Amino acid sequence: MSAGPVIPPGGTIGVLGGGQLGRMFAQAATRLGYRVHVYEPQTDCPAGAVAHQEVNAPYEDTAALTAFARECDVVTYEFENVPSAPLQAIEAVTPLRPHWSVLATTQNRSREKRWLRDNKFPHARFAEVAADGDLAAGIREVGVPCVVKTADFGYDGKGQLKVMAEADVLAALQRFSGQPVVIEQFVDFACEVSAVVARSQSAAVRVFPLAENIHTNHILDFSIVPARVPAEVLAQAEKLARLIAEKIDLVGVMGVELFVTKDGAVLVNELAPRTHNSGHYTIDACMTSQFEQQVRAICGLPLGAVTLLSPVVMVNILGDAWHWSDGKVVAEPKWADLLAQPNVRLHLYGKAEPRPGRKMGHFTVTARDADMALELARKYQARL
Repeated sequence: MSAGPVIPPGGTIGVLGGGQLGRMFAQAATRLGYRVHVYEPQTDCPAGAVAHQEVNAPYEDTAALTAFARECDVVTYEFENVPSAPLQAIEAVTPLRPHWSVLATTQNRSREKRWLRDNKFPHARFAEVAADGDLAAGIREVGVPCVVKTADFGYDGKGQLKVMAEADVLAALQRFSGQPVVIEQFVDFACEVSAVVARSQSAAVRVFPLAENIHTNHILDFSIVPARVPAEVLAQAEKLARLIAEKIDLVGVMGVELFVTKDGAVLVNELAPRTHNSGHYTIDACMTSQFEQQVRAICGLPLGAVTLLSPVVMVNILGDAWHWSDGKVVAEPKWADLLAQPNVRLHLYGKAEPRPGRKMGHFTVTARDADMALELARKYQARL
């Protein structure tokens, strides 16, 4: 993809999606002097609350989408479940970064796995089963244990089921009947890590320090930076992120999720063609945040330094942190206790309604080393 013109501060950036990633992107962009317009089907979205303009219409409304694009100097997206097909209509109107083809590849697990295989990136063994295909045969091909995942629109563990023994096969057949799926070999990994990589129009690449991730109920709980893995794992993960960004012709920011096996191998798990939950630590602990880096990349500006200023742990705040009784919220978390800590920074996303499992915000804890930051993060989380 050829480099386009530089869009200097004062230009207008369009964001497809109105969630918390769009909100933090808008905050970074407005700090640099850009106008931000948000396109989101739902009203009163977190990103729209801090943007200059909010447009509420379905993504499939090509007329509304095209009119929105005409008002923008560049358009980006803040989550990968924006349908890619309508985006082709705005390609002639304004630049879309990353390109819609990157979104089309990464938002569907079948296409993503095929892309990794065809480009020889290390990944877990997998099989694809069409909506009318033989799921049991696919499970036999991969072998038990495995994980069955819907091909489309999955995140935070949604749309997937572990098949750990033959007795679990029937549950998988019942749950995914009539759906296209990907069946992946179950990886008994030592840890999960992620790399946030940015690539500019001029093909400059920066990889943020690797995060070590701990999940609870399939949702990210803690991101620990620097990751507590051997130097050769750090180097391999960074190399893979860099090569993926180049091969897929990324212009923007991408999260690359990876498994580190118990024998030290690094496997690519999933790609997210936008800023990433595990990269939120960059706001408080890096020279440049992942959100500012996204602005720089899509606007043709020089990429910023990704230097880590302090060991840090990021903690997700879910709706579970509110006090519940009979399914109703009766009290908020103890924000004052958290804010009393001098090494804590709190980020709330402006969502009106907490729900169990819903990401409502995050906080970061800095300390002299990663182990201490994690110990304090667990302590503060328990108090919250």
